Amino acid sequence: MLDIQFESDDRLTLAGRFDASQADHAMQVFNTLDSSCTVDFDGLDYISSAGLGVLLKTQKRLGESGDSLTLVNLNNHIRDVFVYAGFDAVFSIE
Repeated sequence: MLDIQFESDDRLTLAGRFDASQADHAMQVFNTLDSSCTVDFDGLDYISSAGLGVLLKTQKRLGESGDSLTLVNLNNHIRDVFVYAGFDAVFSIE
């Protein structure tokens, strides 16, 4: 189960598992973003390629207008997934 909460207009938090079963719901939420946003991974335990795809689509869409996602509080395992996929070059990771 994936929990997505807006903490403010420009910050949302993820908790749980971001996998294929949650990708459609997550895409609906991420499609509401229309400017740069910080995504807090503090409560996220797992991300699959489907989750990475949602983030990549959002990053590309926002990038067309000069905006982007900033990813924060990734645990070591999730950070490694981003590095292995080369996504550390696509996203700002803090």
